[in-house]
Amino acid sequence: MAPAKTAPTRRTGHRIVVVGGGMAAARLVQQLAAAQGGAPDTDVTVTVIGEEPHTPYNRVLLAEVLAGQYAPDVIELPSPPSAARWLHGVRAVRLDRAARQVQCDDGQYVPYDSLVLATGSNPVLPPLRGLFEPDGGDLPLGVHAFRTMDDCLALASAVRPGTRAVVIGGGLLGVSAARALARRGSQVVLAQQGEHLMERQLDAGAAGLLRRHVEELGVEVHTECRVRRLATTGQDIRRVSAVELADGFRLDAELVVIACGVRPRVGLAQAAGLEVARGIVVDDELRTSDPRIHAIGDCAEHDGIVYGLAGPAQEQADILARVLAGAAHRPEDVGASAAADSGSADSATAAASRYTGTRALTRLTLTAAPGPLDLAAFGEVEPAPGDDVVHLSDATRGAYRKVVVRGDRLVGGILLGDLGTVGALARTWEGDEPLPSAPLLHLLTNDGGS
Repeated sequence: MAPAKTAPTRRTGHRIVVVGGGMAAARLVQQLAAAQGGAPDTDVTVTVIGEEPHTPYNRVLLAEVLAGQYAPDVIELPSPPSAARWLHGVRAVRLDRAARQVQCDDGQYVPYDSLVLATGSNPVLPPLRGLFEPDGGDLPLGVHAFRTMDDCLALASAVRPGTRAVVIGGGLLGVSAARALARRGSQVVLAQQGEHLMERQLDAGAAGLLRRHVEELGVEVHTECRVRRLATTGQDIRRVSAVELADGFRLDAELVVIACGVRPRVGLAQAAGLEVARGIVVDDELRTSDPRIHAIGDCAEHDGIVYGLAGPAQEQADILARVLAGAAHRPEDVGASAAADSGSADSATAAASRYTGTRALTRLTLTAAPGPLDLAAFGEVEPAPGDDVVHLSDATRGAYRKVVVRGDRLVGGILLGDLGTVGALARTWEGDEPLPSAPLLHLLTNDGGS
């Protein structure tokens, strides 16, 4: 007779520490609470170390705050569960993997059993002459990044009707910032080094319609131009006065917004000896090279991809919550990946606790006069040999629709204008589902019930 199996001993006092207080961290904390059925688990403690002093907020809507459409408190995320300990305005400065603790800039040490890095990303500051003094120092007065709530509030307090503003960078963030400043009455110039706006998401045709719409908002758009330097006035306190282009053209500026992309924040991970490529490398359970440390959101790199979007960060947080909920109730000597070997009864749970990537969709809505413009871009927008392309364009209505089809699958698309079709198309692409048997033109002329 086989001996009776002994039930694993429930581990007490499992400490989960999250470094980073943004959208990914907030979602993770909410999902951990949901995994506990809404009741605090006295054997699990959650501590969040958040560098920003603000409560978590929806970073996607910062441009709406800058435009004056929303007050800052409107974009706040739901309050964290009361059981979570949230350290606002505290920066993690060192990870001690041997002692399993995080050192903070206020001198405290926070011990962990499971650690999550949700450190996000930093704005890219291009190597422009005049941006920094030879020995470093602060940015000149009037020069702003546009990444955090503090960036947004500083810009909002500085802009006035008629303020001359230059936005450097014509990607999603730059277009959003330019539109917001124009809505506040600023005289805006948008300088883009590439051939057209939002090069990563749009083809030339869609970008042309977007440019026309942005210019109708009062924004002056310059493409294929490279910024060479920032001109400043003053000695002890430098203030920006102009942006100089490589061809010598000078743009007078009282405000400059740098929107040249973002870079994953990986300094803590690198200093701790974790594997880092572009981001912090994670596996399908979002574990780093140290199985007790996980990473999610803008700082994480999974299968060679750093997403840098809210949708993938939320999906990663949801999956990691299930991983951590399981790890917190396994014996100390069981590895972090043991759930996958727990038998067929747990196979569904194990599958739900694995991240296989996100099919992310980029959205942008411009709501100011002369009328709203909605944009969605996803997947591969340039066809490969053998692909089918369905393309409709109506310049008079400002509408542009293009999808790329490979076999019976939708592999990419650009939709600009009245997006009545985006619901069904997005669901088909995100789910990697076979296309319906209706003619391909139907994809762009009927929403299929979205």
